[in-house]
Amino acid sequence: MVPVSAITEAADDRPLRKDAERNRRRILDAAGELFAEQGLHVTLDAVAARAGVGVGTVYRRFSDKGALIDALFEVRIEEVVAIAEAALRHEDAWEGLVAFFEQALELHAHDRGLKELLFTTAHGRERVSRARDRIKPLVTRVVERAQASGQLRADVEVTDMPVLQLMLTSVMEYAGDTAPEVWRRGLAIVLDGLRAGPDVRAMTTPALTDDELESTMACSLHTHGRR
Repeated sequence: MVPVSAITEAADDRPLRKDAERNRRRILDAAGELFAEQGLHVTLDAVAARAGVGVGTVYRRFSDKGALIDALFEVRIEEVVAIAEAALRHEDAWEGLVAFFEQALELHAHDRGLKELLFTTAHGRERVSRARDRIKPLVTRVVERAQASGQLRADVEVTDMPVLQLMLTSVMEYAGDTAPEVWRRGLAIVLDGLRAGPDVRAMTTPALTDDELESTMACSLHTHGRR
């Protein structure tokens, strides 16, 4: 049996394309709101309800939740990339590092789904790997540039960066509405700990390897995420 939607499309193709695009935009907006508020475990039924469309409409636009996540977070990842690129253009290497930390954390503060995408592998290892492959080389350059300037301590490793971000995004989550800006206090303390100086205490514990970081991030949603 031919679906009613197909008959409608054949009879009046142009209006349906406009309607379909309008529905697609409503679905993306609804998913963006729900993922930001609740995280990536939100169901497509909930997305459909928030968008004011039937769940069948959601599946016609997006084959599964993974396709919806890909469409929505492509823009979010580009925002993180843009922040890192801007940090590299900053004439002061240390201030560039500070700006990257602060602006990236501001994104996470308003988007729980972005945090889960970048700091866990629970929603698709390949998707997360693609995102990190875009961001890691830029963050590496931000770190190396700040170290070359003598302002960032030499024993900091690139894998320390997501760990520190995860710490501070966990503060955001647990503080919630009680103290939504308290993470900025934590960031100030972290930045002081990252600065090079004559009285810096040497770190005796090695940084995570790339494999250890991936294992840590794979577990982080279950430890911190679903409350």
